[in-house]
Amino acid sequence: MSTYTHPAYGKLAWFYTDQKLPLQVLQSANGYYIGTSVNNEPVSRESEYFPSRPDAETAMRNGIWTQRVTP
Repeated sequence: MSTYTHPAYGKLAWFYTDQKLPLQVLQSANGYYIGTSVNNEPVSRESEYFPSRPDAETAMRNGIWTQRVTP
């Protein structure tokens, strides 16, 4: 049995912008999310929203988030 692990880079950012950017916890008006950015500007939102930064950090660290399939 194999388990899926999330990559350390943004799949949507790579697919749509051809940039292999590291995942990080970001914030928008809607909440915290796992995504990518360049020069402090967001590039992609890779996950669902989380109610707090610690929730998003825990999800990213433990790989317990859902990868979005469309931007």
